Amino acid sequence: MLLQLKQELIFDSYFSTKLVRWNESGECCKWHGVECDASGYVVSLQLDGEAISGGIGNSSSLFGFKYLQKLNLAYNVFRQKTIPKGIGNLTCLTHLNLSYAGFVGQVPSEVSLLTKLASLDISDDYFRNTLSLEHPNSEMLVQNLTELRELYLDGVNMTSFHERESWGNIISSHLPNLTTLSLVHCSLHGPLPKSFWQLHSLSILQLDGNNLSAVALDDLFTNFPSLTTLTLSECSLKGSIPSTLANLTKLIHVNLAYNLLTGSLPSTLFAKQTDLIHVDLSRNSLTGSLHSTLFANLTKLIHVDLSYNSFTGSLPFDNLTKLIHVDLSYNSLTGSLSPTIFEGLSNLVHLDLSNNSFYGNIPRSLSALPSLNRLSVDDGNFNSSSYGGLQLKGLYLNSCNLSSFPDFIKHVDLEVLDLSNNSIAGEIPSWIWGTQLWHLDLSFNLLTNVQKPYDIPPSLDTLYLQSNQLRGELHLPIPLESRLSDLSLTNNSLSGSIPASICNATQLFNLDLSGNELTGSIPTCLCNAPRLSFLQLYENKLSGNIPACLLNNINQIDLSRNNISGSIPPFQLGYVEFLDLSQNNISGSIPDIFPINCGLTYLDLNNNTLEGKIPKSLKSCTSLAHVNVGNNMMNDTFPCMLASYLFVLMYLPSNHFGGSLESINFSSWTSMMIPNNGKLRESGYYNADVTLMVKGHMVELSKIWADISTIDLSSNSFYGKLPNAIGDLTSLHYLNFSHNVLNGSIPKSFGQLRNLESLDLSLNQLAGPIPEELGGLTFLSKLNLSYNKFVGAIPKGRQIQTFPSDSFEGNLGLCGFPLDINCSNTNVSLPGYDENGEEEKEIEWEYVCAAVGYVVGVGSIMWLLLFCRSFREKYFGKIEEAVEDMFIARDMRRRRARRAAAAMNREILLLQLKDELIFDSSLSTKPVRWTESSECCKWHGVECDASDYIVSLQLDGEAIYGRIGDSSSLFRFKYLQKLNLAFNYLYLNYTPIPKGKRYCKI
Repeated sequence: MLLQLKQELIFDSYFSTKLVRWNESGECCKWHGVECDASGYVVSLQLDGEAISGGIGNSSSLFGFKYLQKLNLAYNVFRQKTIPKGIGNLTCLTHLNLSYAGFVGQVPSEVSLLTKLASLDISDDYFRNTLSLEHPNSEMLVQNLTELRELYLDGVNMTSFHERESWGNIISSHLPNLTTLSLVHCSLHGPLPKSFWQLHSLSILQLDGNNLSAVALDDLFTNFPSLTTLTLSECSLKGSIPSTLANLTKLIHVNLAYNLLTGSLPSTLFAKQTDLIHVDLSRNSLTGSLHSTLFANLTKLIHVDLSYNSFTGSLPFDNLTKLIHVDLSYNSLTGSLSPTIFEGLSNLVHLDLSNNSFYGNIPRSLSALPSLNRLSVDDGNFNSSSYGGLQLKGLYLNSCNLSSFPDFIKHVDLEVLDLSNNSIAGEIPSWIWGTQLWHLDLSFNLLTNVQKPYDIPPSLDTLYLQSNQLRGELHLPIPLESRLSDLSLTNNSLSGSIPASICNATQLFNLDLSGNELTGSIPTCLCNAPRLSFLQLYENKLSGNIPACLLNNINQIDLSRNNISGSIPPFQLGYVEFLDLSQNNISGSIPDIFPINCGLTYLDLNNNTLEGKIPKSLKSCTSLAHVNVGNNMMNDTFPCMLASYLFVLMYLPSNHFGGSLESINFSSWTSMMIPNNGKLRESGYYNADVTLMVKGHMVELSKIWADISTIDLSSNSFYGKLPNAIGDLTSLHYLNFSHNVLNGSIPKSFGQLRNLESLDLSLNQLAGPIPEELGGLTFLSKLNLSYNKFVGAIPKGRQIQTFPSDSFEGNLGLCGFPLDINCSNTNVSLPGYDENGEEEKEIEWEYVCAAVGYVVGVGSIMWLLLFCRSFREKYFGKIEEAVEDMFIARDMRRRRARRAAAAMNREILLLQLKDELIFDSSLSTKPVRWTESSECCKWHGVECDASDYIVSLQLDGEAIYGRIGDSSSLFRFKYLQKLNLAFNYLYLNYTPIPKGKRYCKI
C-alpha cells in the first residue's frame, strides 16, 4: 500500500527526502516518515515538505490505512486542490496537519467526523485566504471534536460574519479543555465573552492580525495563568501594558508588536518570567526610559525587539549571554556605547541599533563576537575606522543617508550587504561582489552603471538594484552554476534586449525587469527555470509574441504596457493566479480553454484589439475576483457566469457588449454586498495598476483593496432600466454605466450605496427626477448625470451640492443649484413626464377645444343644418376654410419642432463629443469655445449645410490626445462630409473607424 501511495503521489524527487527513498529493499515500518505500532499497522505518516503536487483522490490508497493515527501533509504544493473528502475514512486519526499545503476551497464536513482528533492544523497563508469555513462553518466543524486540545486555523476564511464576532463563545462552549488556540488573521472581532476566560488550560494563544481593540489586556493577563506563548501582533490593542503581565510566570514567548500601545514599561514587568526567551514589542508608541533592571532576570532571553517606538536612555543589557537577536532601531536612545557592553554575548548573531542617536566608536568587544554576522548602525554617527576588526557576514546600512560606498567594506568578505535607500551615486564597484555574497540590496540609490569587468558570484541568491538610474544595455554575466532566485532591476533606464545569460539562472523564482526601456522579444528559455513563479516585464518596449510555455507554470505574470503582438497562445493556466496583458497590441480572441482547475484571481486584457466573446470556460476560474477586458473590440452579451463571485472589478468598457440591463441578475452578486453588520471584508489588496474611467478621465490606481468593488459597463450598447437590485451591492465604490442607451429613472435603492465614491450615468436616456436618496451619499466624490432627460429640482445634501454644474448639464428639465436655473415649484412634476420618469405624449389642446365646442353646440348646429338651407351652405363653406387653416398651422408647428429638435440634437452631440475628447485647453482654439450660448453651426470648426446638418468638423491642431472609442458620438454625425483630426496626439496612432460604419464623402 505504501508503494502504491508513492506511485499515486506526484512529487519533486529533487526536494523529497522521504518518499524518494521508499523502495522494496527494506522494512517499510522503518522507511522515512513511516511509523508502525506493535502489531505492524501503519499509525503515522509524516509527509510534510515533500514537494507533493497534484491532488489526492477520494479513492486514494492513503485512505486505506484504517489504523492511521497521525497524518502530516503540511508544507506541500497541492496548488488549487481541495482537501479530499476521503479524509473522513481515517476515523482513528488523533493528529491531522494539512497546514500551508496549498489546499483551497471549502473545508469538507468529513473533517468533523474525526471525533478522536486531539490536534488539528489546517492553517493557510493569511494573505490568500484560500481555505474557507462556510458549510460546515466553524461551529459545525468543532462541535463534534470534543477531544481536541490543539486547534490551528491560521488564515482560514470564516465566511460568516456572525461567527467572526461570536468565535470566543463557540470555542469556549465546545472545546473547554483546549490547550492551544491559533486563529491568526481570521478577521475576528471582539469583545470576548466571559465564558472565554474559563479556558484556564490554555498555554498557547495566538490571535495575531485580528481586531481585538475591544479586548482588555488586563483580562488576558489575569485569566490565563498557564500561558507560555502569547502573540497578539496587529490586533489594534490600545492603552498601556498593564503590570499584571508579570503574573504570567510561565511565559516563554510574547509578541505584542504592531499595535497602538502607549506608556512606559515598568521596571518589574518581566521580574518573575525567568523562562522568557522571546520579547517583541516593536512598532507601537511606547515611551520612557529602558531601565537597566528591565531584563535583569531574563537569563534565557535570546530574542528582543523594541524597534519603532520612542524609548530613551541607554542600552538595557547586562549579563544576557544567550542573546541571539537584538533590534532597538528607530528609537531615541542616546550616548556612546560602553567598550564592555557586548562582552560575553558570544551567541549574538543580529544587532540593529540604527536610527538612534548613538555616537563615538564601535566597541572593540563587537569584533570579538564569533557569531555576529548582521550589524546595522547609523554609519554617519560612528568612526569608520572602528569597523576594521569586525568579522561580519552581514551588514545593514540601509536608510543611513550614505553618499558613497564605505571603504571598510572592501576588507570584509560579506554574505549579506544592504545599502538600500541611501543617496549613493556613480557606478557600482567591481569589488562589491566578493566571493561568497548571498544577498545584495543596492535599491533606491542614484547608481548609474556597473564597473566592468565584473562577475556575479554563483553563491548570489538575491540581487536588488531597483529604483536607481542604471542606463545602457542590460548586461548580466550570470554563471551556469548560479543559485540566483530573486532578481529585481525595475524602475531604471536599461535598454537593449533581455540577455540570454539570464536563463543560466535555472533556480530563478522572481524576475522583475519592469519600468525600463527593454526591446526585442521575451526569451523562450525563461521556461527552463522550473521554479519561476513571478515574472514582471511591464512598462518596457518588448515586442513579438508571447511564448506559450510562460502561461503554464508561472504564478504571476505581468507583461502589460509593451508592444507585444500576435494572439494569446494556447495555455494551461493550472498554476497562474495573476495575468496582466493589458495595453499591448494583442489581437484575435481569448482562447476558450480555461481548465477546470483554473486558479486565476486577476485577469487584465484591457486596451488591446481582442475580438469575439468572453469564453464560457472562464467560469471554471472560481477564484477570479478581477476581470478587465475594456477597450477592445469584443462583441458579446453580459458574462453572467462570472458575476456571482467577482467582488473587486467587472470592467468591460468601450467594447460592443449589449443586451438588456434588466436581464442581469444583480441579486446574485452576493460578493459585492456588505452583510447586515456593515463590516467590510479584510482581505488585503491587489498590488496592481488598474485604470478606471471616472467622469470622462482615466484614473490610475496602483493598489486595489479587495473590498473596493467596481462595475464599469460604459461605452457599450446596454439598454433597458436600471434594476433596483443594484442598490443591494453595498460594497460598490465605482459604478459607471455611461454611454449606453439606458432609460427609465434612477432607483431610490441607489441611496443604499453608502460606500459609493464615483457614479457616472451620463449620456443615456434616463429620465424623471433625481431621487432625494442620492443626496445622502456622503462618500461620493465624482458624479456625472449629464446629457440625460432628468427633470425637477436637484436634491439637496452635504455632498451633492458640492459638484459642479457640468455634472448635471444637458438635462433641460433640471433646475436648482449648482445650475443657474431657479425652480418655481420643486414639488410639482414638470410637464412631459409621469411619476416614474417616463416621457408622456403631448396633448394637442387645439383638438380638445374643438371637440368641446362641437359638444356644446351640437344641438343648435344640427337643427340649423337640417332646417336652414342658407345656413347649411355658409356653415359648410366656413368649415372647409377652418379645416384647411387648421392643418396648415399644424404642419408649420411640426416643421418648427423638427428643426428645433434637430438643432438640439446637434448641439447635444457636439457637447457630448467635447466631453469625450481629452484635449489641452491651453492649446485648443475650437472645442474649448463650444458652449450652449450660441448657435452650434457657428461654432469654431463646425460647418452645417442648408438643412442645418453638420457636414464638416475641422479639429486639426487641437492638442487632442488619448483614444476615441468605437462608440464615440463622433460617429453619429451621419451627414458628415469633412473630418480633420490632423496634428493631434491620438493614442498609438489609432484611427477610429469601427467595423461596419459607412460615411458620406469623407
